[in-house]
Amino acid sequence: MPMTRVNDIDVNYKLEGDGPDTIVLINGLADDLETWAFPDGRLPRRRLPGTPVRQPGDRSQLQAGRAPIPAGCSPTTRRPLVDSLGISDFHLMGVSMGGMIAQEYALAYGSDLRTATFACTYAAPGPFCSRMFAMWEAMAPVTGVPFIMRDVTLWAFTVPFFTERAGEAAEFETAMRYMDQPAHAYLAQLAVIQQHDTTARLGQLAVPALVLAGEQDILIPVSLSRQLAGLVPGAEWATTKGGHACLWEHPADFNQTFLEFTKRHGRG
Repeated sequence: MPMTRVNDIDVNYKLEGDGPDTIVLINGLADDLETWAFPDGRLPRRRLPGTPVRQPGDRSQLQAGRAPIPAGCSPTTRRPLVDSLGISDFHLMGVSMGGMIAQEYALAYGSDLRTATFACTYAAPGPFCSRMFAMWEAMAPVTGVPFIMRDVTLWAFTVPFFTERAGEAAEFETAMRYMDQPAHAYLAQLAVIQQHDTTARLGQLAVPALVLAGEQDILIPVSLSRQLAGLVPGAEWATTKGGHACLWEHPADFNQTFLEFTKRHGRG
């Protein structure tokens, strides 16, 4: 995997495809670049242990997120990786925490973007999510990050996923059990999502935007994503099957919605 130095931090990334449009992806809390895989060049899916990543695609894709995070370093304080790679005029998509970082990027560097998609995310956490994150913050130093992420799996997927796709559910649980993110890195990211609040600034956004949510999301309630859509001028609103992990549970629906949006605003 290539690595570049950004603000004295080694950042790992992956570039795939050679199409006319570039899609930059920002993953969620505790995830690394293996969150994203493109088996046919179109579908961002969870890469499970032992699953090969195939390279061909009709889009160029930038994936980042496997660099070590120094203690006290917030993901949003880094100089954008895309600057160091000379990437501009791209589609930006962030999921969950990535959707929060994508909001900040779109507000600060809107001229870089062709579109912005904020998936399964919010403008501000509100009382429910704030309480949930405070629980995770207290648990992380005691139980470790893998234990929390195994619990998050139960919140992220719908009940039918566990009853009808038990093998896939077990794979996800195993991936969470053996993840190696240190507590200080997890807590730095958790602080970002606890403090995130763009409610007073989203009215300034001048980028074609899509707000996308899993229709059964209970981890970040759909009402919060809907509120976010109402704050972004001209934003498109859409839901797909599944819950917070809809991009993994129902990738075809998620990606069809996302890629139809980017195609309408693409280079052709």
